[in-house]
Amino acid sequence: MLLNALEAQLEGVEVHGDFDVTLIDVARATKDGDEAGRVREMGRRTCDIIARTVEFLQAHRVQDEVLVQADGTPLTIGRVHEEITRAIAEQGLEDPEGFIFSIGRDAGVPHSKGTPDDVLELGKTIVYDIFPREAGGGYFADVTRTFCLGYAPPEVERVYQDVFECQARLLEAYRAGTEARHYQQMTCEFFESRGHPTVASDSKTEVGYVHTIGHGLGLWVHEEPRFSDVPSNTDLLKPGHVFTCEPGLYYPDRGFGIRIEDDLWIDPDGDVHVLTDFPKDLVIEVR
Repeated sequence: MLLNALEAQLEGVEVHGDFDVTLIDVARATKDGDEAGRVREMGRRTCDIIARTVEFLQAHRVQDEVLVQADGTPLTIGRVHEEITRAIAEQGLEDPEGFIFSIGRDAGVPHSKGTPDDVLELGKTIVYDIFPREAGGGYFADVTRTFCLGYAPPEVERVYQDVFECQARLLEAYRAGTEARHYQQMTCEFFESRGHPTVASDSKTEVGYVHTIGHGLGLWVHEEPRFSDVPSNTDLLKPGHVFTCEPGLYYPDRGFGIRIEDDLWIDPDGDVHVLTDFPKDLVIEVR
């Protein structure tokens, strides 16, 4: 998609477009059980890639608060990117949109893919957002986890808990028949109650909560329904919708960002199912 391509080129900028929803968009927005099963399988394979990445990190030793390779040189973001690309290929998946694996200040910029020369330091947040597709142009998954190597500073622990609790509340709250924008409102209200800036109070904020709570997911990584809190958004959650839940808080000048993302499906009876299953532990143990 043109907007996805633009967003990939404009690092740190979230690109949106307002277009009429076509009949194809409406038809594609709902998925039957077989389609949801394909997204679930994509989620499983995506989580396997995340697990492999964690194992790769843990295979390195710590020296002076940095992960180092066998030759004693620091492990870099670029080297981890290579390993993730290899893991995606070995799963037989495609990576048309790229992925995010960023650390420190870059983790505080929602769409920063990471600076290749940055080293893997202990105690800094890593945002890992991966959204591969079935081979041949099939269904996407979209999963994000946030990690710290070795330990998490107290400030990061507190903010992570806010994001974790926000997502937990949302996962309990989703209901067919409700306005999708309600969940954006709910997210902003929760984060503001915890003292964080949000786009509800300042639409141009670059700190705190700076984006929407999710998007539809399927044959494109961004589909209906929309969750933006604008009067023109009249989307209702419906049986068959597959969508993401991805609260996040970003403080680049304080050197960290946090996001947690999972994929959900509403079945024909209106029950909500989480399609992705990877632990949400903040700290990765390293030695």
